[in-house]
Amino acid sequence: MKKMKKEMIKLWTKTKKIATHVVLNPKRSCIFVFNSCVEVIRSNVLFFVFLIVNLFASTLLRYFTIHTWENILNIKPIIADLAIILAIGGLSFFMKKKNRFPYLFTMSLILSILCIINSLYYTFYTSFVSVSLLGTLEYLFQVGDAVTKNVFKIQDFSYLFAPIALLLVHLKIKRNQKDKVPKDLEKRDNKKAIVSLSTALVLALIFITMLTSLEIGRFSKQWNREYIVMKFGIYTYHLNDLVKSIEPKITSLFGYDNALRIFNEYYKDVPSEQQTVNEYTGIFEGKNIISIHCESMQQVNMTLSFNGQELTPNLNKLASESLYFSNFYSQVSVGTSSDSEFTLNTSLMPTNTGTAFVSYFNRDYVSIPKLLKEKGYSTFSMHANNGSYWNRNVMHESLGYDRFYSKKDYEIDEVIGLGLSDKSFFKQSIEKIKEINKKGKPYYGTVLMLTNHTPFADVDKYGDFAVDIKEDALDEEGNPIINEETGEVEQVVYPYMEGTKLGNYFKSVHYADEALGEFLTGLEEAGLMENTVIVLYGDHDARLPKADYNRLFNYDKENDATLPAETEGFYKVDSYQYELLRKVPFLIYSKETKESLHKEITTVMGMYDVMPTLGNMFGFYNKYQLGKDIFNTTDDNIVVFPNGNWMTNKIYYNTQKGNFLPLKEEAISEEYIVECQQYAEKLLEASNSLIVFDLIKKEKEAVQSESDYIEEKVAE
Repeated sequence: MKKMKKEMIKLWTKTKKIATHVVLNPKRSCIFVFNSCVEVIRSNVLFFVFLIVNLFASTLLRYFTIHTWENILNIKPIIADLAIILAIGGLSFFMKKKNRFPYLFTMSLILSILCIINSLYYTFYTSFVSVSLLGTLEYLFQVGDAVTKNVFKIQDFSYLFAPIALLLVHLKIKRNQKDKVPKDLEKRDNKKAIVSLSTALVLALIFITMLTSLEIGRFSKQWNREYIVMKFGIYTYHLNDLVKSIEPKITSLFGYDNALRIFNEYYKDVPSEQQTVNEYTGIFEGKNIISIHCESMQQVNMTLSFNGQELTPNLNKLASESLYFSNFYSQVSVGTSSDSEFTLNTSLMPTNTGTAFVSYFNRDYVSIPKLLKEKGYSTFSMHANNGSYWNRNVMHESLGYDRFYSKKDYEIDEVIGLGLSDKSFFKQSIEKIKEINKKGKPYYGTVLMLTNHTPFADVDKYGDFAVDIKEDALDEEGNPIINEETGEVEQVVYPYMEGTKLGNYFKSVHYADEALGEFLTGLEEAGLMENTVIVLYGDHDARLPKADYNRLFNYDKENDATLPAETEGFYKVDSYQYELLRKVPFLIYSKETKESLHKEITTVMGMYDVMPTLGNMFGFYNKYQLGKDIFNTTDDNIVVFPNGNWMTNKIYYNTQKGNFLPLKEEAISEEYIVECQQYAEKLLEASNSLIVFDLIKKEKEAVQSESDYIEEKVAE
């Protein structure tokens, strides 16, 4: 410590002398400074190469992922990343010279791998990876084909240039010094280490002074990872993420009082019992519920036809006989399907670190299965995948399902994609539901489909459904060309969506729709549709590239290509339109809706609105629900997404861009945006606080303790 102090004093004295010299001799000083800088770089080539290549890699990552000019031209994340890289590199000077290259190479390799992982992750989730998600990597490996076929790009590995460049420079230096006897291999250079770390600290302070209060607030909450990387850089994001990720492990020491305050403020005026009624109140009370979880089913599928054939004829028919919610959005984060199950059953949001199913499975939740069990229902869930996938075998019990039928309960007689085909799954599930129905109790069951899961590669097993364009061949005068042998009109075939990822998805969707049709027919034939309500929802979108959607809507059949963007009538699928295309189907079907109650509800609605909407119909209520009964809202419903974005019937607001897409032709006031933004932030904070700190359980314990105290006093 004393030695380091002396070094700092000497450095300060030398700096003062140089500064005095610069003031007295400006011209000579500039030459002197330039030559000194050149000499410093020449004598520390590896260190400066380490800084440059890793700073370029982090900047490249932001360029490849967040495609906005604000991001590309933003100097703040560059300063933040440079400060961290400088600090990491500066530590090498505390080491012996012979150990510096191995250290710098190892650190460069780690930083490059970090960039590669984030690049891959962003392609699939439009977000950046979190330390808290390391426990979910096993689920990624189980869908490895989805990653290799839909995610990998050459650019994802471009970040390896950093350690490769460092290695090449090291070999060149070594080759140039092969005739020289290495000296000072054991020497450390504390002075350079102090200069590097001090410079890193100064850069960090400069960066902090450039931040706005809004940026600091969002950094502390870490809801929108894309925003944080854009404003703070990838390395600062991961340092903050590391702190956030260990938060659940030390809840008793970290933020409990603040979380409790947020929780109490949000729920202080929420009634303990349902206060409103409408025309749907109690209409399905006592009826069975079969909830169908449609894997990767998007609402856009219901609008498409190929060569005169509907893509989803069974789903379309069901929707026409149902209460059909045509403006419905899933609100998933990195937990995808599991987030969808969680939000639907609890009306809570996914957490900002980890996933509820994996990281917070042992919390006390108020859920649909639990509330229905209080009304005498039996509850079950069915999924032909491994029970451990997304920790369902544990979490389904935590949610209140009496029985979870998983892969071990099914005969795997036909495999498509990740496992048992949907057609076989549904056929076997009907037999299980028959047995449950014989017990005479009302039941709530969730059946989770599987086949329509990325990577949509088993095209030969989906059945015969072409996604090309077939047209009658015409002669020069416009008359049909007749085949002389068959007597039929000849056809011209244009590839259209054949061979594309989106086209393969459509083939998978058509298979899933056929399976759904067979399931509904099977339920009807087995007498299981009597006194039963079908609840069907798409869990999330298929996460396929925007380029394929541009081809879908702007196909140039003559050239088998996508029309140029400047073409009249071109439908551009930008980032906003892409978000709107993520809409999924949601419907409620029963004999009553088929006969007279069927209608389309266009009010914007989120997954967290399902529980209160069903609760009003079936007679249960959850004080902690974040959503609303959609039939008690008019034009004021708001759907909040896990990344902080939100939408209403009027606008879709992107918090990262600070901009919005108008959905209606009416003026939007700044006051309206601020009010909705504050609502979204409070909702996300309350949900996360409730889950991470298990506050429902804490409140129940407090109420029970107070009740016990009152009983004791009465007894006295």
